[in-house]
Amino acid sequence: MTDLSVTSPVERVARVIAAEALSANAQGEDSSASGMVDAVWSEEIDRARAVLRTLREPTPAMVHAGQGAGSSPAEIWSAMIQVALKE
Repeated sequence: MTDLSVTSPVERVARVIAAEALSANAQGEDSSASGMVDAVWSEEIDRARAVLRTLREPTPAMVHAGQGAGSSPAEIWSAMIQVALKE
């Protein structure tokens, strides 16, 4: 079963964008950026929404994966995103 998140997709994507810029584990320079990410993630909301808007139109491969994932919306979503990450 796919885990369900309690955090909105917009917030999760915004946090990743902020972390990418700040964390040494990504492109930034801070070895422990979690506090900074907490402080600035909301500044990335517009970019996060732009990213999510692009996912409104799935590719044929994403649709195919969703069709074969069963009847659970969470499982369908997960299968479609997994395919998108491989494209």
